[in-house]
Amino acid sequence: MTLTIGHYLTLGGILFALSVIGIFLNRKNLIVLLMAVELMLLAVNMNFVAFSHFWGDLSGQIFVFFILTVAAAESAIGLAILVLLFRTRDSLDVEELNTLKG
Repeated sequence: MTLTIGHYLTLGGILFALSVIGIFLNRKNLIVLLMAVELMLLAVNMNFVAFSHFWGDLSGQIFVFFILTVAAAESAIGLAILVLLFRTRDSLDVEELNTLKG
């Protein structure tokens, strides 16, 4: 059995759907929300690599490196913000963070 582009796109779609479900079902824990966003980016990256491989063009794989760089920076900044919030609030509950409006 050979793997076609449909197999990769199906797996990417399943991962993307799981991340969307994770975002909508878990609105209390910020760490899980960040992990769901990262899973969403990885699903999109897998589709870019699949299209790049099957079309014989390297531009999709190069674009994935830029996305991973932005995702790594987003993770570092997001986790730093979470650490600061936990130090000041002693909780990472999303519903308690709505008092930060100002």
